[in-house]
Amino acid sequence: MKIAVVGCGAVGSFYGGNLARAGHEVHFLLRSDYEVVRQKGVRVRTGLSEFVVRPHCAVEPEQIGHAEVVLVGLKTTANDQFGSLLSPLVRAETAIVTLQNGLGNEEQLAQLFPARQILGGLCFVCLNRLEPGVVQHFDHGSVILGEFDRGPKGRTHELASHFCDSGVPCSVTQNLAQAHWEKLAWNIPFNGLGVAGAAGYEALTGGQSSSLASPASTSAPCLTTDRLLSDPRWLQLVRELILEVVSAARAMGFNLMESLVEEQIERTRTMGAYKASTLIDFERGQALELQSLFLEPLRQAREAGVATPRLEALCKVLKRLDPGGVP
Repeated sequence: MKIAVVGCGAVGSFYGGNLARAGHEVHFLLRSDYEVVRQKGVRVRTGLSEFVVRPHCAVEPEQIGHAEVVLVGLKTTANDQFGSLLSPLVRAETAIVTLQNGLGNEEQLAQLFPARQILGGLCFVCLNRLEPGVVQHFDHGSVILGEFDRGPKGRTHELASHFCDSGVPCSVTQNLAQAHWEKLAWNIPFNGLGVAGAAGYEALTGGQSSSLASPASTSAPCLTTDRLLSDPRWLQLVRELILEVVSAARAMGFNLMESLVEEQIERTRTMGAYKASTLIDFERGQALELQSLFLEPLRQAREAGVATPRLEALCKVLKRLDPGGVP
């Protein structure tokens, strides 16, 4: 298949790299990393092993032309570029698969392209981009694939098979919207508390934070996943945030179970000292993915009539800390 990857950070490079290694014609749309990837390829490290692939490289989407599949790995803060970056890649039968975090991405794509062309891929993976063209894979890696606003089709299963054949475990969901909320049960506590740190603890509980972490300021309190799990007070906040996500999702008719709390915690224990993507963005002084990961879930919870005081307090802290200055 001819596959275009738009947004070649950790996620785009990892999944695009695996598909290229499996023999697909993969094109990376690159900007700052163009020369490095063109000359040296993409290097994916996993434990003691690694592989290198050399995808086709372009700096403009017109150089790629129409693709059968477009993988969108952009940060959601760049969604305003959908039109200019994706339109030259898309024809009537192109499948547009967003691998982005949070809620609202498929809806934004559907404002520009027919809804029948849009899919969502939920990536359960621990990755960091170490430098241009180099990705470190720490743990997990599976994808849950679903159609936007409808059940799976033949092409959904075909795409899932291509992921599986490339070494990426991939399953198909009957309900993409529900799967998004299941993933939020991880993203909201671990991405949010990782950045909020001590300021978050005070805001969420009214308690004292000095014994938990140094005060949050313009320097990120480095709350990796292992630190959030090792202190029972942080762990309690993780549990409470997940329960709020579950309650909001159930009010909207999604079948999330309370057992998801312990499932997400146990899944995280194998990650070690992992920095979630929002913490890395914060440390780099980049805008946080607040709208898709935190503010839109909060809006939908309110609309469903569900009180989420922990999430609401977390949103206030993150808005204050956001280098991107979301109003």
